[in-house]
Amino acid sequence: MILRKTLPLIALCIVLSCKNEPPKEALEKVTMDEDYDPEANLSALRIELRPIGSPVANYVHAVRTGNLLFLAGKGPRQANGENVVGKLGLDLTVEEGYNAAREAGINQLSVLKEELGDLRKVKRIVNVKGMVNAIPEFAEQSKVINGYSDLMVAVFGEKGKHSRAAVGMGSLPGNMAVEVEMVVEVYE
Repeated sequence: MILRKTLPLIALCIVLSCKNEPPKEALEKVTMDEDYDPEANLSALRIELRPIGSPVANYVHAVRTGNLLFLAGKGPRQANGENVVGKLGLDLTVEEGYNAAREAGINQLSVLKEELGDLRKVKRIVNVKGMVNAIPEFAEQSKVINGYSDLMVAVFGEKGKHSRAAVGMGSLPGNMAVEVEMVVEVYE
């Protein structure tokens, strides 16, 4: 009984230890679902990705280590080039904050597309850190950052579900309403 269960594992170990490794394309076919098409989902949502431009300070948009891609914080720059600004609980409603977080998500997707060339290379959205510019009494940070999280799930499906922090900040650069960082696992 034990031999029958371990024999396939032994055969797999022999195949994997041979000198001729399978081509990378073969491995990707095994790991990537043929129906997985985040860019088609973007099109269905009528979302156009935007040019990301150069960083405004001494940082880069993304750093890759192994199969993880760490994305720098992005704010809610809209298609017209203007940021959504203001404090939640004072200048902006939860709904306006939700939409601002969604804009930050579109900007992060633009970075991903530029870095990877193809959004199908996203294996999983791993972690999101959402920062909300809010008055001290504001307690709806999670509802605001849902604008970002809901977009990731709409684009990547189950692969878009992630761990997350949604925290309040006393201020953000340029008085932006939100800023969001992300960690992504990629194929390759």
